[in-house]
Amino acid sequence: MEALLSQFTFLSDQALQDKNFDPSAMEDLMKLFELESYKAWAAMELEHEEQVKQTEITMQEAEDYLDSVMETAMDEFRRFEEETERDSKDELDGLEDAADKTRKMGNLMEKGAMIASKLYVEAAMKSATAAMKSAFKGLSTNKVHPS
Repeated sequence: MEALLSQFTFLSDQALQDKNFDPSAMEDLMKLFELESYKAWAAMELEHEEQVKQTEITMQEAEDYLDSVMETAMDEFRRFEEETERDSKDELDGLEDAADKTRKMGNLMEKGAMIASKLYVEAAMKSATAAMKSAFKGLSTNKVHPS
């Protein structure tokens, strides 16, 4: 392009100084400018397409990397979820066992309290019966209790 500009300058000077200057030389030079412009445009278009291809490749690599990272994160999340599920199940099983043992202990304590209550009532009845018998004996013998 620099050479064409230099040639244009030369022909312009010649056209100003020479009265017999042939304008077809200038037209030929303009055609060369046009061809050079098309070549530059085609080269830029080719470079642009190459950059688009490179950008698409880079985008695909970024998408692949993102997919890989997301898959790794999802795998880690699944493992965490499974571990949490196992821990929760173990804790629930432990709580159910503790509740079952507590219920059994409560039933045993209830039975023990019932037996103790029956024994207490029986002892109270025997004590009351003995006191009544003693009181009737005292009445029949006419003895008075010292208290």
